[in-house]
Amino acid sequence: MTDEEVLQSLEEYTKKAIDHQLHTLQSILAHQASVPYLRPYLSGHLPPIDAATFRRLVPLSSYHDYADHIDNLANHGSVNQYPPVLSVDPLHCFHHSSGNSTMKPKLIPCFDSAPATTAMDIAIQGITALHRKLFPPRPEVNKILFLLYGIHNITTPGGFKITAASTHSLQDKENLFQRFLVSPRREVIFGQNFEHQMYCRHLLCALGDSDLIDGIQASYAIGLVRAFAMLESRWEQLYDDLENGFPSLEISDAAMRESVCKVLGGPRVDLSRRIRMICEKKDWGGDRI
Repeated sequence: MTDEEVLQSLEEYTKKAIDHQLHTLQSILAHQASVPYLRPYLSGHLPPIDAATFRRLVPLSSYHDYADHIDNLANHGSVNQYPPVLSVDPLHCFHHSSGNSTMKPKLIPCFDSAPATTAMDIAIQGITALHRKLFPPRPEVNKILFLLYGIHNITTPGGFKITAASTHSLQDKENLFQRFLVSPRREVIFGQNFEHQMYCRHLLCALGDSDLIDGIQASYAIGLVRAFAMLESRWEQLYDDLENGFPSLEISDAAMRESVCKVLGGPRVDLSRRIRMICEKKDWGGDRI
């Protein structure tokens, strides 16, 4: 679909949002109404369960209502056998949430559901099309500094992978790295140390590729706040690293160091001096690196 077709489709969806929501809920109930989690609320009601009955009998819930079931899946389930407590679909993996709402990441089960995958694809297409409409890409300046934080895959006791929700779609799509992202290197994006990721990718590599950057994007405002706070407190170290052409010894991950060196391509003396001239000022307003 072209961008215009995607945006037109989203426009039609929003005009009849309530109808689409009810249809989606009805589809979910037709598929998932038999799961054990819902039985205490829907006992005595034979399928198919309609949306009105679901809304009347099933209370609003939060993550804490599912936490014990999720922990049981992660710690005692297995990739070959696990109880379908929350979904009849196969459990694919777990996502780590950002943790911004509670300051502690949540473990979100990701089920292999075709409707959910389709909905996610439509959402990504819509966001991308809208972004291109509002900010038309320029061929000569076409990189986005996307404030993402990934993790290397870790595994639960039952053998399920845990990934960062925000970067899960990038794990197997190398072209997205090359087309849109500053520092298109997995070793930097999927590092183990959050502070080192931010320093190397969002600041050091971004400054090194600043002539290519056409925009800054973040899933949450707090990502922007953290990045600029680190820039304010660490700009002198960034100056030294750009001048030297490699990150400080504080960055201990060998693969990350090697990737950053490739991005920088050697000492960037002129750029480092330009950054020092800007950052030494008390007021950074209106300055462009």
